[in-house]
Amino acid sequence: MNMAAEVEGSPRLEAVAAARPLEGRRVLIIVENLPLPFDRRVWQECKTLRAAGAEVSVICPTGKGFEARYEEIEGIRIHRHSLPLDAAGASGYLLEYGAALFHEFRLALKVAFGRGFDTIQACNPPDLIFLVALPFKLFGKRFIFDHHDINPELYEAKFNRRGFFWKLMVLFEKLTFRAAHVVISTNESYREIALTRGGKRAEDVFVVRSGPDIGKLKVVPENAEWRNGRAEMVGYVGVMGDQEGIDLLLEAAGELKRRGRDVQFVLVGGGPALEGLKRQAEDMGLADHVTFTGRAPDEVLFEVLSTADVCVNPDRVNPMNDKSTMNKILEYMAFSKPIVQFEVTEGRYSAQEASLYARANDPVDMADKIAALLDDPEMRRTMGEYGRARVVSELSWDHQVDTLVAAYQRALPASRRRP
Repeated sequence: MNMAAEVEGSPRLEAVAAARPLEGRRVLIIVENLPLPFDRRVWQECKTLRAAGAEVSVICPTGKGFEARYEEIEGIRIHRHSLPLDAAGASGYLLEYGAALFHEFRLALKVAFGRGFDTIQACNPPDLIFLVALPFKLFGKRFIFDHHDINPELYEAKFNRRGFFWKLMVLFEKLTFRAAHVVISTNESYREIALTRGGKRAEDVFVVRSGPDIGKLKVVPENAEWRNGRAEMVGYVGVMGDQEGIDLLLEAAGELKRRGRDVQFVLVGGGPALEGLKRQAEDMGLADHVTFTGRAPDEVLFEVLSTADVCVNPDRVNPMNDKSTMNKILEYMAFSKPIVQFEVTEGRYSAQEASLYARANDPVDMADKIAALLDDPEMRRTMGEYGRARVVSELSWDHQVDTLVAAYQRALPASRRRP
């Protein structure tokens, strides 16, 4: 593959591809909840590390469209394993995590005795992958924790309680931080957790945001079929889970229908709550007003985002979502789309003036904000332009490249770091 062509138009990536500051490094990345290259953040990390000169191997689960147990893509070697389907309840999660740890350690040994590695990067959830890394640390391997989700808060958001398993989440998080030589945080809120709950030193924590690759997100001609014959369209992209607030979005859609608004909602994504949400839409009389695409290829994603008048993020306001950066927000901004979301700390930091902010978990106020944007094309245009400019100037993946490379350089023992 032509590396120059791959990084063209990304000045920071071009610079590290020319300098190759990680030449000779051999990296193993372990991710449990999504297959690669479907996981956009981890795939961008892989390609950046490779551009910087590192050899990259990955361990991840299989998934729809990614069933091959071994595959090499763009020079990145991907080892996949199966997992039990859609774990639910304590016994289900125990089965899933136990199976994952077994396969991750098995495949890590395979890579260690094959291509080899000097650094393991663990991408949570869950906060258990440190158990795979610990034996290799005894042989001098370096451990980087790529902190994607705050699991104690995620557990509380899913089950609306604390208790024994919540305390286990706190313990596993603490042990992961303690085991890591370096932590990569997705935003400043996560960095603060690494410094406080994790007890990490400031110089060992790096903020690498999940910025979109604006060269890969392509605006395409609108496809009127997504509008289902309606004048206005609202788009959503993301996981269909219990904590994503899609039920609140359906309530907002119902409110707009009661007001006589001619709006089609198109929801892109799969997840464990998808079938239940379809039934809810039918029960609310919204089956013809809401399109569920399920997990969809990029071509569908790009069409929906290019066609939508307004995009939404209905994530419930809770400690998890308040501190987490949602990739969908940045993707909406990359497509110059105005946004409506509930008021959360990191959501406001990302979008700023590209979004309107509804009262916490209030679907009627969300409907009000959506209607306000649909009624004002000029406001939509201004907000969309602001969001696109913010992604290009500050938040795109190219702005994360130098920090990721710096984190890997920091992970080396002091005696091996470049001056």
